[in-house]
Amino acid sequence: MKKLKVGVIGCGSIAQHRHLPEYKANQNVELVAVCDINESRVKEIAEKYEVTAYTNYEELLSSGTVDAVSVCTPNYLHAPISIAALNAGLHVLCEKPMATSKQEAEAMIAAAKESGKKLMIAHNQRFVPSHQRARQLIASGEIGKIYSFRTAFGHGGPEGWSVDGKESWFFEKEKAFVGAMGDLGVHKTDLLRYVLGEEITEVGSFVETSAKEFADVDDNAVCVLKTESGIIGTLAASWAYVSKEDNSTIIYGEKAILRLEDDPTNSLVVQYANGEVVNYQLGKIQSNAAGGQRTTHVINHFVDAVIHNQEPPIPGEEGKKSLEVILAALQSSETKQIVKVSELS
Repeated sequence: MKKLKVGVIGCGSIAQHRHLPEYKANQNVELVAVCDINESRVKEIAEKYEVTAYTNYEELLSSGTVDAVSVCTPNYLHAPISIAALNAGLHVLCEKPMATSKQEAEAMIAAAKESGKKLMIAHNQRFVPSHQRARQLIASGEIGKIYSFRTAFGHGGPEGWSVDGKESWFFEKEKAFVGAMGDLGVHKTDLLRYVLGEEITEVGSFVETSAKEFADVDDNAVCVLKTESGIIGTLAASWAYVSKEDNSTIIYGEKAILRLEDDPTNSLVVQYANGEVVNYQLGKIQSNAAGGQRTTHVINHFVDAVIHNQEPPIPGEEGKKSLEVILAALQSSETKQIVKVSELS
């Protein structure tokens, strides 16, 4: 079988910790190129992986050496680079959030359709075993009607793990567009849509910059969300959880409460209304902490979709829906009104 030739654009932490090692570990992939505007960084990574280094992504896209690329750049470049890659006839795996506007996301989806190439968005929380099991339990009716939920994703901030520390693009509005809500909140909007099996239709939120005096993007956000069937709940995204990362979700149903990644030992705890408790040890959630994970499964799913010519598990349309909830939250915070996701401009 011919190996998929891959290039990685953007050599920051997400590429170094996730994309590059996971491509390297995939037997169907030949890693051939890396690209970054930081010349010393890209040379070092290229030497480590024995691949070609580029400082200009357009040169990589037109080189004829790759079949697919990962886009691991600052958020504001996700759409332009993804569209350029798709137009060049390459498959694209793009980091989240997929774009900085609804229009950009739509342009990416259109480029994928026009080129006939795959576009997948790297929402890795769908592949966490506890999240998958919770989705199955809800879909099967085991939990009964879902009434409410609360989900959080918070840690001390990107300065703790970004290659550029406090100088990272994460803290610059021009490059990041959005802070903790785009970095962490979009993971949770995607997770909720996936686990609950329905769309989020209305959003009310407070989005603040209160913890990072050097940043001009949000670092603390709390949202109230409502789904199409009337489930209501809260989502918190924060770069100000200074002690321990919180990546938990609790879902309150008619027959049971589901606690996902809320217990240090059991990745899923099901507390039934009759007093019965079922604990699942399904492996640790993806984390930047040592020993957190060996694979996000994102890269493997993307590679499989390309090789077998299948729809990626998280196509552009899915990424767009999760992004729209974030856009609605930002609009709600600015206007101090509840925003209907369907009425986003």
